[in-house]
Amino acid sequence: MRDPEMKRKVLADVDRQVKDAGSMAALANVFLFNAANLYPLSDGFDYEPKVEDSLGGRASRTGKPIEDVLYDYLIENGGTGFAAILSANYRDGNLNVVREMLAHPETVTGLADAGAHVHLIADGSMPTTQLKHWAGGRTRGEGLPIEFIVEKQTRRNALLYGLKDRGALQAGMRADINVIDMNALSVDMPVSHADLPAGGARLLQKISGYEATLLNGVITRRRDQDTGARPGRLVRGGSRL
Repeated sequence: MRDPEMKRKVLADVDRQVKDAGSMAALANVFLFNAANLYPLSDGFDYEPKVEDSLGGRASRTGKPIEDVLYDYLIENGGTGFAAILSANYRDGNLNVVREMLAHPETVTGLADAGAHVHLIADGSMPTTQLKHWAGGRTRGEGLPIEFIVEKQTRRNALLYGLKDRGALQAGMRADINVIDMNALSVDMPVSHADLPAGGARLLQKISGYEATLLNGVITRRRDQDTGARPGRLVRGGSRL
């Protein structure tokens, strides 16, 4: 792909409509449609980047077509780079509307698709990213109190699903307790691991800053490492408390 002649041929190729193209063709169209809204990821990435940092911004600065800029990005760093699509909630180039939604009393926070897109989405880092960005790291607008974010992630969701016996630090309540060093809280770059059955790949993001996680008085994680302790139990349905 680094061969200029290959690049010329690829960019000059004509897209042809294929009957019953399948899901991969649809996925390719999603990326091409959102090419201008792709934001290259790097260590210390700010999840509220400026519009000029997008591939669309690069295209505007250089005067190149977006397809040309996208091609060049795909071969940067040996083709190992990642980019985030920021579109629907990022229309104004910031997360103001997301803050408005988070602050609304009738919303909850979370993301899950049962593992259907683990090679495209690294949503396991969402709670840490939310804490880091909104409870102290936001630079382009007002943040949110840490106690509000914690309650939104814990008690609010527990009550939604009828798990009334957890989500708060109270006597008799079940809860995972996290001891967090907010100054050390960080989310690493996504890394692709081809360790699923049949060689399937998934994206993982290492997180740091958790001094300890406790359940039933037992430390299950210490300084971001699994201790091997398993004091938990299977949750089969809503609590009767």
